[in-house]
Amino acid sequence: MIDSAFLITGFVTLFVIIDPIGLTPMFVALTQGTPSAERRRIAVRACLTAFLILAAFTFFGEAVLGFVGITMPAFRVAGGALLFLTALDMLFERRTKRRADQSAEEEDAPDPSIFPLALPLIAGPGAIATVILLAGQRPGLSGLASVIGITAVVIVLVFLFFLAAPLLERALGKTGINVATRILGMLLAALAVQFILDGLRAYGFG
Repeated sequence: MIDSAFLITGFVTLFVIIDPIGLTPMFVALTQGTPSAERRRIAVRACLTAFLILAAFTFFGEAVLGFVGITMPAFRVAGGALLFLTALDMLFERRTKRRADQSAEEEDAPDPSIFPLALPLIAGPGAIATVILLAGQRPGLSGLASVIGITAVVIVLVFLFFLAAPLLERALGKTGINVATRILGMLLAALAVQFILDGLRAYGFG
């Protein structure tokens, strides 16, 4: 049985790294002027594609690491460092600016659901590293099922945020979204440090 602490930690980590709140302005910008029905289809395609990508890395990510000779403790330390850098970007708004630049580059594309929405905005390097780390923490079918379930819940929330993007953007405003992003960044920094400590402990440090 998977303990509730793992489920909560996994959900919080993946939710924070994907950051649906921070994605809502990007979705609005990429689908500006698009009819509501087509906007929903774009949201469905983006979320479904991102889920399939993350599920694939959940199942096969550790096998790929083993094939190239990378141990899970080493990847846990590296993944924690990557998540910590992402947290710094969130705290200092660099992540939001980079996402906005990616959106601007593709704003004329007829269908942004695959790129840049699914990749790299939803299923980016941080999200991929997170599902591999979580799957490595709980080996076996029950652990894989738990990570897939966590991923599905977070992707569903992303989809709901996409549907409510215009309302949420008006309700929170730019300041509210910035505050929420910084709070999530602080949580992610603490979780990233925990991943690094777990990796070092697996090597016998501490």
